[in-house]
This record gives sequence, C-alpha cells and structure tokens, in this order.
Amino acid sequence: MSLADLAAEHGLHRVGARPPFWQYLKQAWGRREFVWAMSRYRMRADLEGNRLGIIWLVLQPMINALIYGVIFYFLVGERGRGADYPAHVVIGVFLFQFFSKSLSQGAKSITGNQALVQSLAFPRVTLPVGEVIEQFLSLMPSMALLAVVLPLMGHLPSVEWLLMVPLLVLFTLFNTGVALIAARLTVHVRDLTQLLPFISRILFYTSGVLFNVNGVLAGNPTLLRLYDFHPLYQVLEMARAALMGGHTYDPMYWVYFSAWAVVTFVVGLLFFWVAEERYGRD
Repeated sequence: MSLADLAAEHGLHRVGARPPFWQYLKQAWGRREFVWAMSRYRMRADLEGNRLGIIWLVLQPMINALIYGVIFYFLVGERGRGADYPAHVVIGVFLFQFFSKSLSQGAKSITGNQALVQSLAFPRVTLPVGEVIEQFLSLMPSMALLAVVLPLMGHLPSVEWLLMVPLLVLFTLFNTGVALIAARLTVHVRDLTQLLPFISRILFYTSGVLFNVNGVLAGNPTLLRLYDFHPLYQVLEMARAALMGGHTYDPMYWVYFSAWAVVTFVVGLLFFWVAEERYGRD
C-alpha cells in the first residue's frame, strides 16, 4: 500500500491541496464575516496615519477631478466637453478610481501577504475579494459626496438615481473578477505590478472619464461603435445618465455590461481557483 493510499484510508488529506470548486466556494463563504471585518479594519488602519483621516476618501478623488477637469477642459475643446462638463468629470473620476484601486490592490493581495498565505490554510480567494470590498467601502463616502455636489450643479435627486444600486452591484462583480485575474497573474509574473499603473492610466485616458466620446469621435463611426462594447465606458455612461438626467445611452448597455460582469467574475474565480495550490509556493 502506498503512502497516498494509507493516508486516504485514514481520512488524511494533503496539506494545501486544492478542494473541489463548490467546496472551495463554501469554505470562502464561511469566512465572509472575517473578510468583511478585515476590509473595514484595513481601511481604517490606512487612514489612521493621516491627520484628516476619512476625509481623504472624498478629498483625494475630488482633487483628482479638479486637476484633470481643469487640464482637459482646455485640451478637449467644446465638442469634447459636452454638456455639464464638471458633473461629467466628477462622476467619471470617482467611479474609475474604484476600478483602478480594485485592480492595483487586488493584484498585490497574494504577493503582498506572503507570510499569511504561507503560514495559514484558508481559501486564498478571500484576499483579493477583501481588497475589492475595502475599495467598495472607500467608494461610499464619495457617492455620498456626489449626492451633495450634483444638486449644486443643477442635477436634483430623481428616481433614476436608484439605478446606481444595481449598477454598483454589477461594477463590484466586474472589479472582483478583474482583481482575481490580476492576483493570480502577479503571482506568476511579479513584474506585472510594475506595468499595472501604466495599464490603469491608459484605461483612464481612453474610457471617456475626461471627455465626451461622442463629440471627440464624431468623425470616426467605426471607433465610436467599438466604444459600445467597452465595459468601463458603459459603466460611466449609465452612471451619468442615472445621476445627471438628460444623458442618453443605448439601453443595451445594461445587457452588455451585465454579461461583462458575470463572465469576468466567473472566469476570474475559476482562473484563480485552478492555481490555489501554488499561492505561497511560487
């Protein structure tokens, strides 16, 4: 009898072995309270060293929106600004920051917690998921600020604002899938963490965060059509339509982005789970 057969006969399992997929999800779900608490306390710990504390959660994206908005106001011209440029930029910057931080922090969730990964047995998926939850919690003060700032810009609350609830759910699902994929890739290719800021910056400048895509690309219908399948652009357009009013978009964006969110999350989850045994060993 081999050692493997002897271990199986006595109900012993290999340490660090990857469990079946559904059992893996069950184990991760069983640690949901830990993930939630870890996300909250980590966010608090990141802010405690700053004199302004939680105020930075709204001050930082507001400063970014102000700086980029002023610069691009003159760069894109009247056609590229579209209607109500300040609200356009603020919504874009706030939501894109949720994506970019989920990507960057999720990518480092395994490599940045090597001691924890190597010393304890737990579903590693909880680490990138916890990072996305932390970024979601950080987004909430910004959304509260939007509820105050947008009426000052002439966009009064309406029933359409409620569309932000399902949109943020889908966006969080999408960001989680992206974080899971990035987390595994950086385990195998550590240099990827050096490239991610450039990737994030390219997406920032090409997703319609700072300009009106329809105005800038009015003379290029082929490229304009491709934007209809750009997930980040879809999110921003749907958010602006919900919060600003009078902002039109193709209703099929809900179908497209729902597909993006579900497929990205499922692919990310499976992609991450397949390499579960390698985390902490590579």
